[in-house]
Amino acid sequence: MVSAAAKTKVQKIIDENPVAVFSKSHCPYCRASKTTLSELGAKFYVLELDQIDDGAELQEALAELTGQRTVPNIFIDKQHIGGNSDLQAKKSQLPQLLKAAGAA
Repeated sequence: MVSAAAKTKVQKIIDENPVAVFSKSHCPYCRASKTTLSELGAKFYVLELDQIDDGAELQEALAELTGQRTVPNIFIDKQHIGGNSDLQAKKSQLPQLLKAAGAA
């Protein structure tokens, strides 16, 4: 069971950041997503789940919220994008999505 605090923390990060990337520092797919966003000049918030005490619980909260257990778990303008393959598949739309979110 995921705590209300974990769900609240995840939702707050999603709500307060035009782009939120829930990541793990050792994950090559996370690195690829962060590189793609950086190359597009996006301002984005990254939370490295493997570097914080409540990371596992936050990952559970994300799984409950999105149905996706893996990282990266990416949100643009409060919309769940998905993981790295989803982000890369939307590459042509990203400039508009980022601009609309106020992150470009």
